[in-house]
Amino acid sequence: MQSNTISNLSISIKSKGRFYFENKSKLRSPYQRDRDRILHSTAFRRLKHKTQVFVNTTGDHYRTRITHSLEVSQIARTLAKYFNLNEDLAETLSLAHDLGHTPFGHAGENSLKECMINHGGFDHNLQTLRIVMFLENKYLKFKGLNLTFETLDGLLKHNGPILNVSRVNNIIGIKNLKNKFNFNQYSSLESQISNISDDIAYNNHDIQDGLNANLFKLEEILEIDFFKEIFKRYKNVKKNKILIYQIIRDSIDLMVKDIISNSKKNLKKHKIKNLRDIKKNNSKIINFSENFQQIDSEIKKFLRVKMYNNKKVLSKNTKGQKIIKYLFAYICKNPKKFIKNQKINKDKFRSVSDFISGMTDRYAINLYNNLK
Repeated sequence: MQSNTISNLSISIKSKGRFYFENKSKLRSPYQRDRDRILHSTAFRRLKHKTQVFVNTTGDHYRTRITHSLEVSQIARTLAKYFNLNEDLAETLSLAHDLGHTPFGHAGENSLKECMINHGGFDHNLQTLRIVMFLENKYLKFKGLNLTFETLDGLLKHNGPILNVSRVNNIIGIKNLKNKFNFNQYSSLESQISNISDDIAYNNHDIQDGLNANLFKLEEILEIDFFKEIFKRYKNVKKNKILIYQIIRDSIDLMVKDIISNSKKNLKKHKIKNLRDIKKNNSKIINFSENFQQIDSEIKKFLRVKMYNNKKVLSKNTKGQKIIKYLFAYICKNPKKFIKNQKINKDKFRSVSDFISGMTDRYAINLYNNLK
C-alpha cells in the first residue's frame, strides 16, 4: 500500500467514499480496490480484441486497446511517482480510460455516433462511466463496480471540465451522479496525468506501429524536427527496428521530462498549494510546454496524414463502420434476440448502443457475417 506521506497536491489515500457503502479493506487502499475491479472486469478483458489503429484481425504485434491502456498506466505511474501523488489512482484512471471504446476504434465510434444522433448520442468517455456504474454486474448489493468518487470524477473529466452537460444527462443521467461532481472544475492531478500519458503513449506507439506496418518510412518521420534531433544521436547506427525502438524510447523520455519541467512551473505560476487550488484553477496544471505542444501537434498531423488516412487503414475502417451501422439497424429491429426485455423497455436504442459498443472487433465481424 502506498505511503501516507504523499503530497498535499494529491488525492488523499482516504477516499470520500462510493455511492454504495462498503467496509474498508485492511489490505488495499480504496484505489487499489478500484484498479483491481477494473482489471477483473469483462470490459477490460475485451480490450485485447479491440482496435487501437489496426483492426484486431490485422496482425498479432500491433497495439490493441488493452496494450495501449497498460502503456498509458506505466507512463502515468512514472509521472505520479515523481510528483509524489497517488500512484494507484493514476494507474486506475489510465487502465480504465478506454473501457467505453467501440469495436474498430474511432471509426467505429463515429459510426455509432451517427446511429445514436437522434437517441441521446454516444461518447466513448461517457460510455466508460456507463460501464463502471451500470453495465458491469458482479456484485450482489449493487450494479456496476461501485468505484470511488475520485475515480469516477477522473474518468468523467478525462479531457477536462464538462462543457456539454446535456450530453452527460443523455448518456449517464444527471440524477445518477447525485450532485457528487462539479462539472466546471478540473479534476485531480492524477486525472490530468492520465490524460497526458494517453497522448504520449498513442503518439509514440502509433508511430512505431506505422513504421512496422510499412505505412511510412523512418526517413519520413525524420522530416519532423523533433525526431530529426533525436536521430542525430544515432546517425552512425544502422537503420533497423532496434534503432526505431531507441528513437521511440528517447521521444517518450523527452516528453515526460518536458511535462515534469513545465508542470512544476505551472504549480509555481498559479500558486498551487493544495487540492482546493487545483480544483479552483481555470487551466490544466499537468501539460506540455508551448514548444512540446507544437511538437505534439506536428506528430498528430503526421499521423493523421500518413497513418489514419492511409488507404489500407481507411479500407478497414470503412468496413468497420459498415458493420456497426448494419448491426445497429438489425438489432434495433430484432432487439429480443440479443437484449433482455427489461433493458429494451427502459431504452431500446441505448441498450443497443451498449451492446454494440461492448463488442470486440472479432465478435462484431463474426456476428455481421452470420447475419448477412
